[in-house]
Amino acid sequence: MENGNMKMETPTNVTIKGILGMLMANLDDDDEKKRRVISLGMGDPTAFSCFTTTCVAENAVVDALNSQKFNGYSPTVGLPQTRRAISEYLSIDLPYKLSPDDVYITAGCTQAIEVAISILATPNANILVPRPGFPIYDLCAAFRNVEIRHFDLLPDNGWEVDLDAVDALADENTVAIVVINPGNPCGNVYSYQHLKKIAETAKKHKIVVIADEVYGHLAFGPNPFVPMGVFGSMVPVLTLGSLSKRWIVPGWRLGWFVTTDPNGIFKNAKTVERLKKYFDICGGPATFIQAAVPQILKETSDAFFARTLGILKHTSDLCVKKIEDIPCLTCPTKPQGSMAVMVKLNVSLLKDINDDIDFCFKLAREESVILLPGLTVGLKNWVRITFAAEPSSLEEALERVKNFCHRHSYEPKGSFSLIQD
Repeated sequence: MENGNMKMETPTNVTIKGILGMLMANLDDDDEKKRRVISLGMGDPTAFSCFTTTCVAENAVVDALNSQKFNGYSPTVGLPQTRRAISEYLSIDLPYKLSPDDVYITAGCTQAIEVAISILATPNANILVPRPGFPIYDLCAAFRNVEIRHFDLLPDNGWEVDLDAVDALADENTVAIVVINPGNPCGNVYSYQHLKKIAETAKKHKIVVIADEVYGHLAFGPNPFVPMGVFGSMVPVLTLGSLSKRWIVPGWRLGWFVTTDPNGIFKNAKTVERLKKYFDICGGPATFIQAAVPQILKETSDAFFARTLGILKHTSDLCVKKIEDIPCLTCPTKPQGSMAVMVKLNVSLLKDINDDIDFCFKLAREESVILLPGLTVGLKNWVRITFAAEPSSLEEALERVKNFCHRHSYEPKGSFSLIQD
């Protein structure tokens, strides 16, 4: 309270949607100069016709609606059959079986992040978060007065976690470490060995692992996707996921918060009661979407998943190849999964570009191409490029980026023009 008035401060954290909205507003509105806008800034593949969900998912939703059984409220923790189906789905890749009681249904993975941070929030608590990373963690933590401490990912080592930095950052008030795998925004997929080292580090510091696996199974490189819950017997893991990316339905807002914790650390009565009460004040996904989940998980074919991975592998290769032709951009690690890649921007090669923010705003205005400034995800003078796009659109967008960079580049040293008499 200040002078009898409630004083509330809005967190100043930059969000991806916020910066993309500003970039869209910065487009050239001259009708004669207007070009088709190509956005490679948002991780929503539904904007491109080559990415569509399976008819199994669509039919499951229609069946749930037509049944007339799912027009009312669901239990706040989720429909029992939905929780059971997700526990069985996740258990396939684990050395132990999850219970339906381990699963809480959320409105997308974003709400699962908010739940995780809220449940772990205690006075003076801090959470270790990767840089680059997903800015929603910082924003949620700011609302809960939880301190965020950033550890670096190593671009020249497959964006692996800098475990020495984690050791230096962790203290008696550290409650959790966030691991995003497959990686957003970097496109990395961690090996079993590296995930084990992370689990061992978390165990040493007696902290929880928040495993953000919203891009789970979207791995198309040499490393297969390994869920962090594999190490649940070593360290308690909170697994966050959703249908959004693997089934290409981000607008359905169907996610999950799961205690992958076979030792039962999160199953004490006090924690379970706190979780249930928290979900009593949260609005979950539509009941009919929840009701469709068992059919979706059971009947989706491997061919659908293989098709999606094939497109992502093709577009990621295309993205890297096009970047190689742009001198001011460098891709240190070829993406192995998810839908995006981090690219280093060398502003010293550009004559009138100050930084990644300036680069992206001028690119949007001059070329109608949207890229995400690296500062948004924690790395200045980098950009995130989403390669989950129509190949022809991706190629055209990166050709425009190439032209933009050429136009803004310094003239090569020693160049001269011949003047004829």
